Amino acid sequence: MQVVVQAKAFDAGAALNGFAAGVAGAGAVVSFTGLVRDNGGRLAAMEIEHYPGMTEKAIASMMDQAAARWALVDALVIHRFGRLAGGEPIMMVAVASKHRADAFQAAEFLMDYLKSRAPFWKKELGPDGATWVAARDEDETALERW
Repeated sequence: MQVVVQAKAFDAGAALNGFAAGVAGAGAVVSFTGLVRDNGGRLAAMEIEHYPGMTEKAIASMMDQAAARWALVDALVIHRFGRLAGGEPIMMVAVASKHRADAFQAAEFLMDYLKSRAPFWKKELGPDGATWVAARDEDETALERW
């Protein structure tokens, strides 16, 4: 299980290929890459802050919970911080398991928990200034199924 929190951009395809090459015994690999959303073309950039050390521990705990619930061979979470432009990859989850159902469910679990519980703070910068991104009800509702 690997957690990567970094400022630099990443190549999701290369990261996925590297991950998949190292998961001996897996029968399924599921991945998801999240992009910075530019609703309506008004986003100049997004700034993401975090507390180094605390963030990685929180994500590792989420991964441990996923591994306890589903038969995982391995998992990878990459999440960026700093200043990002619209359309840039912001995060990636990759999960490997012997069977696809476990891989899909664990990936969804990790994505839902990253969206709602990972200690990142996001600020959108646009023509009207800066606005902190608030928690959304639908993100909280998504956690109820777990």
